[in-house]
Amino acid sequence: MKYRLLDDEAGLATYAVVMDEGDEALSELTRFARETGVDGASLSGVGAASSVVVGWFDLETKTYVRNPISEQVEVVSLLGDIATAPDGQPQVHAHMVVAKRDASAHGGHLMELHVKPTLEVVVTETATHLRKRAVPGMALIDLNAG
Repeated sequence: MKYRLLDDEAGLATYAVVMDEGDEALSELTRFARETGVDGASLSGVGAASSVVVGWFDLETKTYVRNPISEQVEVVSLLGDIATAPDGQPQVHAHMVVAKRDASAHGGHLMELHVKPTLEVVVTETATHLRKRAVPGMALIDLNAG
């Protein structure tokens, strides 16, 4: 993973994050947030992957159902945020839609994404630092914190 500061206006930075083949996107985005100190941001990206795992949140069990896709896919949309988790660490929350060779689309919560050949993400800081609060099975942005 490589990243570059594109703009810094009034203390709000915009970064380009480019991942290479073999990178695991969720862990690399978390590392990016740690290294840069970004603790409130939106993100969007496109690229491709050799395999992904998308999640679907089961409201009854309060757990994610893991849906693996073990083939080359296009990442047609990756959207999400970076916020501070209740434990004080950066947390990436993203959803994605991927397309298979036959143009069928699959999507859900980003759980794993193994980049091949690249993933390009733009990260834009928010004016207010984002904090998460724990709820059963997940952490949600707390608009009363920060």
